[in-house]
Amino acid sequence: MPHHDLTESAHAQLAEWQPPDDRQERLRVQYLAHLESHGRAALSKGGPPEHLTASCVVLSEDLAETLLCFHRKGKFWVQFGGHLEESDASLADGARREAREESQVAALELLGDVPFDLDRHALSGGWTCAEHLDVGFVAVLPRAAAFAVTDESEALAWWPVSAIPEDSADGLADRVARARRHAALLLEGRASHEQASR
Repeated sequence: MPHHDLTESAHAQLAEWQPPDDRQERLRVQYLAHLESHGRAALSKGGPPEHLTASCVVLSEDLAETLLCFHRKGKFWVQFGGHLEESDASLADGARREAREESQVAALELLGDVPFDLDRHALSGGWTCAEHLDVGFVAVLPRAAAFAVTDESEALAWWPVSAIPEDSADGLADRVARARRHAALLLEGRASHEQASR
């Protein structure tokens, strides 16, 4: 079960996060209430049927493509992500670990530790969980980076952001679009900062 520090870190991050719209604000309030009701169990696969997870949308450097995995159990294309673990110090750490494990890209880094969205979705058809309260982060990876399939997926592939596969997880196209907008703002901010510091 995730340790106490992760519970505090997750609560603090969600409390401080500035949602981009009213829908995301409603989810933020729901996530905080869930954490306050269940404590550390809210972050554990062994806790209540609904729990927080962390995921990572991986984009190419030009933000035109996204690296997805075809989930072995779910039978759909989806971003990297999953349950939090004892070793995770934060939601961002959990997202980074999952992305590295599922892509086998050890050097993968998040584009900042601020979430780009929240996505609450029900699960059905043989899952032990009833609902995931997912927190999404974004990473940028060179298109030529070597990746590998793991036992959790049947395939990994780059897909155009504008042409997410039809057999993908519900809402994935919208999440990838949000991740792309978030990444573009972060990269623009970095470029402006670097130019100003010259």
